[in-house]
Amino acid sequence: MNYDVVIVGGGPSGLMASIAAAERGARTLLIDKGNKLGRKLGISGGGRCNVTNAKELEELIRHIPGNGRFLYSALAQFSNRDIMVFFEQLGIPLKEEDRGRMFPVSDKAKSVVETLIRKASSEGVEMRVNEPVAGLLIKDGGLLGVKLRSGEEIRSAAVIIATGGKSVPHTGSTGDGYPWAEQAGHTITELYPTEVPLTSAEPWIQNRELQGISLQSITLTVWNAKGKKLVEHEGDMIFTHFGLSGPAALRCSQFVVKALRKDPKGDVVVSIDLFPEQSADELYTGTMSLIKAEPKKAIKNVLRSIVQERLLEWLLRRSGISGDLTFDNVAKGPWMELMRLMKRIPVNVNGTLSIEEAFVTGGGVNLKEVDPGTMQSRLTPGLFFCGEILDIHGYTGGYNITAAFTTGYTAGMSAAALRQ
Repeated sequence: MNYDVVIVGGGPSGLMASIAAAERGARTLLIDKGNKLGRKLGISGGGRCNVTNAKELEELIRHIPGNGRFLYSALAQFSNRDIMVFFEQLGIPLKEEDRGRMFPVSDKAKSVVETLIRKASSEGVEMRVNEPVAGLLIKDGGLLGVKLRSGEEIRSAAVIIATGGKSVPHTGSTGDGYPWAEQAGHTITELYPTEVPLTSAEPWIQNRELQGISLQSITLTVWNAKGKKLVEHEGDMIFTHFGLSGPAALRCSQFVVKALRKDPKGDVVVSIDLFPEQSADELYTGTMSLIKAEPKKAIKNVLRSIVQERLLEWLLRRSGISGDLTFDNVAKGPWMELMRLMKRIPVNVNGTLSIEEAFVTGGGVNLKEVDPGTMQSRLTPGLFFCGEILDIHGYTGGYNITAAFTTGYTAGMSAAALRQ
């Protein structure tokens, strides 16, 4: 059977590509190997689906540190503002939360998935699930379509690969599209986990001394082996039995991975600033005022108002200060050391969890081989890529899904334009 456009992969980029192609009159087929479409989308944003981010363009691009500049052309055609309008017009009202994150008012990712599928269906997209693809049909360098594992051949002048990366594999993202891209002559840049928890062999991490403690509005800084600051992120984090997790740790992860790739033998140090709005001297003065105001009270009982008890006990031990001391017995030197520790808790990090446990895949189809204005292969005419299979990755917070939607829309629109 012949189609104008065949899309392989029913995630956010594939669904958006199918809609964009069908809206332009292309006979469109969307194929997915799983038993339902939009599986990864359905669990995104903690099941609430952070559909995009409301930040202005330049700020949006800055939050996609993995080749975000490649997206300028696509965003000019279908921006984050266009994504918002798209969903609003389909009856999905959105609300803005902290840091520009945009969620459906319903707080239900399922409604987003169902709306996209319903829109695709209304535009005439044919959808087939439980249909694994074996590879591309290529003859004499020309693209003819795709071949299913069942042996069926589907002919099309345009094929869009939207199969995702290798992260969150239980949703179907198992890297299927990479060998198909290579089949068409493309190179795949090194794959690695991003937006993933950090691991550490620190004895106090392994002993679970701080496991489960959550910190809000801290700053996490990554330092390389030479003591150079690589990146700094403000946000929340949590101590785990294997290392550090939470939004701030996830945002730092790609920089840890890259630093360890440069120096595989050495740990990378990340430091935690519990009070990023204050200097060590200001913290010293402020805490001294606190304990001075209650001079007969043990300092551990006074400081519990600003630091969680378990963490405070750990900090006091590390600083060599007894928590039972009162104001009159506190020495300036150790107290200043405690303040320095609160401003910079060092953690030796030896890696991250695996790519399968990451939220996002780093690396992918080499962007030098893809036209940013169309998402079409520069090597095989008629072949398009969109979404996480491309070497593009952003922070959590609506940035990756924005990249998926904008590249999907651009690929679908451009693929439809090839039909005669």
